[in-house]
Amino acid sequence: MAAKFTADTLIQLAKSRRTYYALNKELPVPASRITDIVNELTLHTPSSFNSQSNRVLVLFGAEHDKLWDMTSDILKTIVPEDAWESTAGRMAGFKAGAGTILFFDDQDVVNGMQAQFAAYADKFPGWASQSLGMQQILTWTALELEGLGANLQHYNPLIDQKVAETWKVPESWKLNAQLVFGGRAGEPGDKDFKPLEERVKVFGQ
Repeated sequence: MAAKFTADTLIQLAKSRRTYYALNKELPVPASRITDIVNELTLHTPSSFNSQSNRVLVLFGAEHDKLWDMTSDILKTIVPEDAWESTAGRMAGFKAGAGTILFFDDQDVVNGMQAQFAAYADKFPGWASQSLGMQQILTWTALELEGLGANLQHYNPLIDQKVAETWKVPESWKLNAQLVFGGRAGEPGDKDFKPLEERVKVFGQ
């Protein structure tokens, strides 16, 4: 008999998903398991009109290190010298992880949907971003369930060109976010919540 899941299962998973900044390169699962997770969630994340515009680049080991060295080099040209120490610390923290998953949307797909469904043309870029957001939270949660830590970053568009050149990413792929992952080298920080009364309205219950 198939396992019985309820909404409480999903709520508990949402609660367990946290931001881990202290990471190391000791993965509790094989890299192939992470690739399998990415593949499955790429297939099954919803997208508007089933457009399937999400694209993913997964970097492990030296390739991951290369990404954060590259990002550091770019940031060093624009961050004031007196603020660099803090930025360098963040870059070192990301590089200390085991890998990074980069999320893109394929602009060729988005443009094609705009041409095919002109009445919704202005909506498709936002819908593509929403689909990527869904895949990011699913992937982040899945990695936590496997015992990893992760944090989500947004160094696009600063790094877009170098990423495309280094890993031969198609020109139509637009970078959206970077999910850094690795072994847990520390605990997540406290999480504060604003009152639900300010955030949720219910009528007719």
